[in-house]
Amino acid sequence: MIVRGLPVNSSAQIMTGFPNSALRGNSQHGQCNALVTAARGFAAALLVLSSAALAQTNYPVKAIHFITPFPPGGSLDPLTRMSAQKLSEKWGQPAVVENRPGANTIIGTNAVAKAAPDGYTILVAGTPHVVNSSLFPTPYDPIRDFAPIATIARSRQILVVNPALPVADLKALLALAKAKPGQLAYGSSGTGNTNHLAGELLCNLTGIKMLHIPYKGAGPATIDLISGQLQLSFHVTITVMPHIKSSRLKPIAITGKTRIAALPQVPVFAEAGLPEFDISGWTGMFAPAGTPRDVVEKISGEMARMLAAPDVVERLTSQGLEPLISSPDQFAALLKSDMAKFARLIKDANIRYEP
Repeated sequence: MIVRGLPVNSSAQIMTGFPNSALRGNSQHGQCNALVTAARGFAAALLVLSSAALAQTNYPVKAIHFITPFPPGGSLDPLTRMSAQKLSEKWGQPAVVENRPGANTIIGTNAVAKAAPDGYTILVAGTPHVVNSSLFPTPYDPIRDFAPIATIARSRQILVVNPALPVADLKALLALAKAKPGQLAYGSSGTGNTNHLAGELLCNLTGIKMLHIPYKGAGPATIDLISGQLQLSFHVTITVMPHIKSSRLKPIAITGKTRIAALPQVPVFAEAGLPEFDISGWTGMFAPAGTPRDVVEKISGEMARMLAAPDVVERLTSQGLEPLISSPDQFAALLKSDMAKFARLIKDANIRYEP
């Protein structure tokens, strides 16, 4: 076996700078024997490490567990299952998807933070991953305790209302909210989630007052919006697209600079009269900190290939999502940037966590 281009059986020479014959020469030098023993021990250690490295190149050799900290029916659920299925098909190993909601995503996220760093437990999370620590203490550090793998998709926020609400556009909605301060209720996936921050940003920019109702995921919030218990909500398009097409929800405006092909009739906020309103989120994969770099890069590389495939691009864009390809380092930079950006928004909006 070759270690860094040198034969393992040359380890004594590598370690001491002397040929083996010089080390064996005189018994009077007991130190030489000790050096030989130490060198051989080091060579054995290198052999073990090299074997471990070889094992990593064969990754994966067993089932991979994907944990999302949201309940079924939310925006992350289909993205998690799609990614898990594609990787399973590529590598021929089972993929187990587990929803672990609760405590504003902390339960599922913490489970991955504490998992073995071997590449067999993967977190699929969203923007709240870097928001929560600005709202309350978390048992993990969102940066230090995870190895970013890859982003999956960028998601815009779309403002939707219950069809019974007598508004046809953003101007009418803002007028109604001003006429009934604190009486219109909007739901979110939880305090600090992107759709909550979108609602607070709308209030700050326009001077309206609305009642925020946090839920444990987008699914339950959407159900209550359709039933009329909520009047409006911000959501990522993938969550509400079917309900918009079935007319159970009415779209008002969407973030971003241009309209999306999946909903060409929906104006962006700039067209609707609020150009300064823009907020978006992302979905990405994480491993526990300490996961071997080659494993992280192998998953990341496969995710990049998957997200460039025409069928995946079509699948995502048809739901109003944008495939977002990144390297582990690019994802790490995004995390730090968004963490600072949302911390400022939370401070400026005076957002407080409401358990």
